Amino acid sequence: MEAPKTYDNFPAWIAILSNLVSLSIYTLGAYILAGFGILFAILYLLYCLWLEVQILRKSCVDCYYYGKVCGLGKGKLCPLLFKQGDPKKFVEKEVTWAQILPDFMVFIIPLVGGIILLVRDFTWLLVALLIILGILAFGGTALIRGSFACKYCKQREIGCPAEQLFGGKEKL
Repeated sequence: MEAPKTYDNFPAWIAILSNLVSLSIYTLGAYILAGFGILFAILYLLYCLWLEVQILRKSCVDCYYYGKVCGLGKGKLCPLLFKQGDPKKFVEKEVTWAQILPDFMVFIIPLVGGIILLVRDFTWLLVALLIILGILAFGGTALIRGSFACKYCKQREIGCPAEQLFGGKEKL
């Protein structure tokens, strides 16, 4: 059986896998930062939560998958928190590297913290956790988006600013 060109609703397993990768990154990051004290771990998790809410509020409300199962698992959650926006706004958005820097900070903050902790007190466990964090943040995220989510996304076909940024495609 041939895979669909796009999903109107993604299979639940893709959304679950996507969220497991994200939650694993957040958990590892918090665990690493807990080396500075529980307050650092809590602040980091609050930052991750704030970032997720911003994505829902600024992007998901205008997405084709609002109210549907999307590849990243946010389409069904968004209507519980925010009213639907204008799908035309999603296509018209432009995304820059500076705008996605907060997303990269989810990895960078625990990486820098982990390096500082390694200088203070080297442990192989921390080295392993940092390696796993890097694999999940880059490899896991790339795999999810490239092979499961973005590849079959109807919004990508309609117009996606992230596709334009990462794919180097010109806006039509």
